Amino acid sequence: MSEMLKKYGEVVGFHAMDSLMVIADMLRGKKIVHVNSTKEGGGVAEILSSMVPLSKELGLDVSWEVIEGNPDFFACTKTLHNSLQGMPGGLPEQQIEAYVETNRTNAEKLRGALEDADYVFIHDPQPAPLLGYFPNRKGKWVWRCHIDVSAPNRSVWRFVKKHVEGYDASIFSLPDFAQTLPHPQFLITPSIDPLSEKNIALPKSEVAKTYEELGIPMDKPVILQVSRFDRFKDPLGVIESYRIAREHVDIRLVLAGGGATDDPESGEVLARVQEAAAGDPDIHVLLLPADAHRTINALQSGAAVVMQKSTKEGFGLTVTEGLWKKKPVIGGDVGGIRLQIINRFNGFRVRSPEGAAIRIRYLLTHKWKRERMGVNARQYVLENFLLTGQLRRYMSLLISLNSPNGEWERWI
Repeated sequence: MSEMLKKYGEVVGFHAMDSLMVIADMLRGKKIVHVNSTKEGGGVAEILSSMVPLSKELGLDVSWEVIEGNPDFFACTKTLHNSLQGMPGGLPEQQIEAYVETNRTNAEKLRGALEDADYVFIHDPQPAPLLGYFPNRKGKWVWRCHIDVSAPNRSVWRFVKKHVEGYDASIFSLPDFAQTLPHPQFLITPSIDPLSEKNIALPKSEVAKTYEELGIPMDKPVILQVSRFDRFKDPLGVIESYRIAREHVDIRLVLAGGGATDDPESGEVLARVQEAAAGDPDIHVLLLPADAHRTINALQSGAAVVMQKSTKEGFGLTVTEGLWKKKPVIGGDVGGIRLQIINRFNGFRVRSPEGAAIRIRYLLTHKWKRERMGVNARQYVLENFLLTGQLRRYMSLLISLNSPNGEWERWI
């Protein structure tokens, strides 16, 4: 067992790592490729940046490709993302043309990497049409949907469905997200990497220094939300929650995050957040670079309460990160947050700014409960949402796709 695998074993247990190695041996010699639309920013890129090296350490032939696009393409895929999460409206013809043409162009660039692959994971709607440009593909293709499609705009879903129904399988994060498709569907939750810069334990001195360098005094409890500046993350609702709560408890609010290269709306949302926070010295809005993983770790480690007040959420890895650091998390009662937060056990799920404010006040005035919930939080992530478990399920899925009919169930 390599040094990297030993380090994971120290966290998840060496029996779990032995099992992972046995499953990996069954895929040895197979070519596996992941494709998404950005190398940095967002949960998909974070997962792949850890999963691909771990897969290679297990002896697998795994690579990661990123498609490229122009502003019209990413405007289209942002509209797709919002519409699949229920926003009304349609797709302008210009954006549809950019979407199709961009995938056609990328298909030619990636032909050598994908056509002879044994397994291909296509992540989210952005590269979904690639399948149609590989009629002579060798292997099995899987569409991995990371977003909340429980109540999609039906016309937009029909458009996306045309591109994904030809896949050999699809993966969703929750049962509520699954859609009617003519192939097997699997439920696999995302995960965090416990050995990454964002999730390793940091000394208290480094946490304090990071807060000092960011100009955030630690003289009062910090309420923290880390997320992309996206309307579905509801940063304005977080500010409203803070303003209600501070009538009863003296607190600071930190909204930290950035954009992703495939999200053209983040600048507009950030501007609205900065306008709402203007003039309040206890609100700190931080625009962080995509590689500020250790800074985010320090912010989460130093916070009293972590929030993720999303109104739509595919899974919410920032929730997982907060729980891992023994922080009770207050999250929106939506999507994958429901899988992670168990009310009064490791946090609270809320539906309104008023509800979030009540929970902030409760946690800050019941320190013993906050600490007990924090212990529960870390253990819950250890048992359910770490990278090694997600990779085991991915590998088992791939094995199942080449198993005789009816035999796949024993692998998942």
